[in-house]
Amino acid sequence: MHPYQTVVGSYTLGDLTVNRIGFGAKRLGKDRAQATELLRRAVEWGVNHIDTAAFYPTYASPSHKEHDFSALEWANEVIRQALSPYPADLVIATKVGPTTTSGLARPDQLRGQVEANLRALGRDHLDMVYLRQYGLDSIVEHYGALAELRQAGMIRHLGISNVRPPHLAQAGTIAPVVAVQNRYGIDFGRVNDELLSTCRAQNIAFVPFFALTGTGRERGGVIENDAVNTFARAHGVSPAQVRIAWTLSRGPHILAIPGTSGTRHLAENLRAGDLLQLPGIAALGAGNHS
Repeated sequence: MHPYQTVVGSYTLGDLTVNRIGFGAKRLGKDRAQATELLRRAVEWGVNHIDTAAFYPTYASPSHKEHDFSALEWANEVIRQALSPYPADLVIATKVGPTTTSGLARPDQLRGQVEANLRALGRDHLDMVYLRQYGLDSIVEHYGALAELRQAGMIRHLGISNVRPPHLAQAGTIAPVVAVQNRYGIDFGRVNDELLSTCRAQNIAFVPFFALTGTGRERGGVIENDAVNTFARAHGVSPAQVRIAWTLSRGPHILAIPGTSGTRHLAENLRAGDLLQLPGIAALGAGNHS
């Protein structure tokens, strides 16, 4: 294991072992050479869990202020070009469900989305697929469609994203759920404490999104928080590192997937585990129950 990962250790996605600090591909920049170098450096530095999606747009400028929806599947294509043939221990997790034209896909449309991910990533099967839902009271039909693709060998493991506790119970009656990906962070994530605890009890990985940026900041940056900033200044570290460390402190089953477009921030993010030894890191989120 690379030294960046020794402090935080690893966890499992089904029968796949991943280091707890991975990489989120949502903010890969539009510079192909830079994105390629970033992905290769991530793997070199011990990342063996990459989180992506075919519906991620890229960004029209290095400042990450504008989405470019003409470049869908960019992240998957760059991942393939940068890392294929893939290292044997690399786990690539992707998501299906959203469409750019008609909201959430119907259950019968999910196979086409899975096939598109297979083509873009250059795989004969997908390691991990999340059903990213919104607006559904029941995910039984959608999750059942993915479970059939798992039975057919197109998918190895399944997860669910943007869900509530009843959704986890529904999915569990159909096929094993190995990970839940929901919003979670110092400022607003406590609404998901119940799911986080349930996942830990059931040996399910919990993979937070918006841990750095907050719900209104999908375009990048780190959301301001006085307590986080004060703690970071006191210890000579970055606010992003504090946020990642706090997230990891919430349980051994939590996997962080911070994203960035530069190697300097990548190195900082991967060193965030060192902060777990600092007194007071776990208490930073106390009182945030929004």
